Amino acid sequence: MTTLLSVTSALLMGVVLVVSPWTSLWDTNQLLQLHPLLRLVALNPFLRGAVSGLGLVNLLLAVVEVHAYLRGTAARISS
Repeated sequence: MTTLLSVTSALLMGVVLVVSPWTSLWDTNQLLQLHPLLRLVALNPFLRGAVSGLGLVNLLLAVVEVHAYLRGTAARISS
């Protein structure tokens, strides 16, 4: 059960981090409206790419966890 929750959270967070910097929600964030310097930094394509990169790391982590779980399950079945 713990593995399922861990994989699900990593997948969801990965998808959100990969997609959200490139949507209009990122541009129209209320916090960015109040702080112009923060808006300048947040709308930088390099920062958006870095956030998307963290999302890809989360997706990779989910895949690794599923692989490890399936390998452990197969080892228990064959024993």
